[in-house]
Amino acid sequence: MNQPGADTAVDPTLALLTVEEAARRLGIGRTYCFRLIGSGELESVMVGRLRRVPAEAITEYVARLRAAQRATVQAA
Repeated sequence: MNQPGADTAVDPTLALLTVEEAARRLGIGRTYCFRLIGSGELESVMVGRLRRVPAEAITEYVARLRAAQRATVQAA
């Protein structure tokens, strides 16, 4: 049950997040989150006129970042 003012950024039951919620989960700013979406690095979908980020897209984005970093470290 949601309480008024509850932080939805920690609600694991949400399937789709607003860009602001996605940015909060990633620890980045809203504007940078929109840049990631625009470049295709972070998946998003339109629900009517609203842009939403699938919760699993955040996990996938972080996994790609980690894999890229591991590859860079191993190449060095």
